[in-house]
Amino acid sequence: MYKLGPNHQGIVERGSKTTSDSYILWPAKVGAFTVVMGRHYRNSDTSDLPFSYLIEHDDESILVPGVNLQKVGTVRDARKWPKRDLRKDPVKLDFINFKLLSPYTIQKMLSGARLLSNLKSMAGETSDYYTYHSVKIKSLSLCNGIKLYQMGADKFLGNCLIKRLENKQPKNADELRSILAPETTTGTGKWVDLAGLFAPLEVVQKMLDDIESGKICTLEDVTECFRSIHENYSAYEWAWAADILQQRLGKSIDKMTADDILEMTAKWKEAVIKLDQMLYDDAKKEFSPSAQIGFGIDGDEETKHADFGAVRGTFEKNSFVAEIEKHIDAKTKLGDDLIGRMQKLR
Repeated sequence: MYKLGPNHQGIVERGSKTTSDSYILWPAKVGAFTVVMGRHYRNSDTSDLPFSYLIEHDDESILVPGVNLQKVGTVRDARKWPKRDLRKDPVKLDFINFKLLSPYTIQKMLSGARLLSNLKSMAGETSDYYTYHSVKIKSLSLCNGIKLYQMGADKFLGNCLIKRLENKQPKNADELRSILAPETTTGTGKWVDLAGLFAPLEVVQKMLDDIESGKICTLEDVTECFRSIHENYSAYEWAWAADILQQRLGKSIDKMTADDILEMTAKWKEAVIKLDQMLYDDAKKEFSPSAQIGFGIDGDEETKHADFGAVRGTFEKNSFVAEIEKHIDAKTKLGDDLIGRMQKLR
């Protein structure tokens, strides 16, 4: 790496974590919300495969795509980061978007699902492993990754749709289409993560053009531009989500019907419940017998369980587990409510 000087630069995208004694040979790029375990000596690029595990096995880099979507630690991280933002000033100097699912991460999931499907079709369904950018992906992991990415996308698109129609009862199809119509066409293309600020690439490019032309000529102007991007996130997000929904349905918003909304809501409801059930099952592992081995230093099994319960509590009374149960219940009610309102338009 030193033939023409050092090239030890790499990118670890938002939400990613490295375990103890992990190592990555630069240059490399790690996709968003990825956990890196072990030592990796090849120059890999997993930027289009977010929410993954990058694991070392027999000096090989093994990727498990999408698996972090079903891990309780990912959701816990996403909830604790905003709470740790202790800035008191109402006027923030840094514009940080803490969302776990966004056009930025979902565009990568959609790209990742296509990428994995192409790998499978090119290498054949009988392959045990698939190779991509110096990492190996097991056949079962590849198939599971496609499903997880599709569920993640269904969840995000459904969240956007429900938010758009929340507390609204259109009287007819025309009124429904009017509500669904985006306020702007900006945001339908590629998105980028500017050190915590989600932004449509076209908006960033315009800002750069304005800086070069002299239209933006002070640091205050740049700050205001960033502020505008941050404050318009919701409008840009819906423009992106609406564009994807139109592609999926194969029709424009001015032709959508209540039946289309019912179909998308059913997919969303299924994805949310499945993903939450995976989180619930993952949380259960924290209370398994193996997790209790270090407790009850001088007692029997009963003492060990009692010691563990006194320190860690019980699964049924765990606050995060209770949050998952409430989330499943709340989302189910939201979905049922929207389904009920849309059925009135049929």
